[in-house]
Amino acid sequence: MKFILGKKISSSQIFNEKGNVIPVTLVQAEPCFVAQVKNSQKDGYESVQIGLRKTKKANKAQKGHLQKAKEANSNVSGAAFLREFKTEKDQSFNIGDEIKVDIFKEGEIVKVTGISKGKGFQGVVKRHGFGGGPKSHGQKHRLRAPGSIGATFPERVPKGRRMAGRMGAEQVTVRGLEIVKIDSAANILAIKGAVPGNKGTLLKIISQ
Repeated sequence: MKFILGKKISSSQIFNEKGNVIPVTLVQAEPCFVAQVKNSQKDGYESVQIGLRKTKKANKAQKGHLQKAKEANSNVSGAAFLREFKTEKDQSFNIGDEIKVDIFKEGEIVKVTGISKGKGFQGVVKRHGFGGGPKSHGQKHRLRAPGSIGATFPERVPKGRRMAGRMGAEQVTVRGLEIVKIDSAANILAIKGAVPGNKGTLLKIISQ
């Protein structure tokens, strides 16, 4: 299992050997470091916690948490982001190890998790894909209304009723994405297709 944290830079396009254009998303995946290693004997499950991006604003709790990683790797001085990934028993990680983009290969399939773009308060047509009311024959009102929400039966609004509300800004995972190109010098991954979030969104990239 391979994984890394990255930041969404922008959308772009590249050309393959046949001259066909491929839409890609550029992800800045700076070297991450292993902050903590959990095992089934002590913690009940296998996982690795990795950190991204140095920061001088680490509080005392984080400094204590990262003390072992700092002793093993002098480049560790705090982390702007810490995320945990479940691993398998036969995988070996050591605290302080660096994880770079070169762990992946071009053509490898990954899944990307991030926070989607926030759309604000939206109606049922945009939020849930409702068709809306009739658009002809003198209809002038409630063109995008949801209709009855339970007035006659069950005489209440049932739980889970699809209604207007805040849309987006939630965790989304996109699977089956291909790594088209890897720039190890600039720590950039070119991933085919679109990934969740705005520019600068933190992304979790995991091999499938």
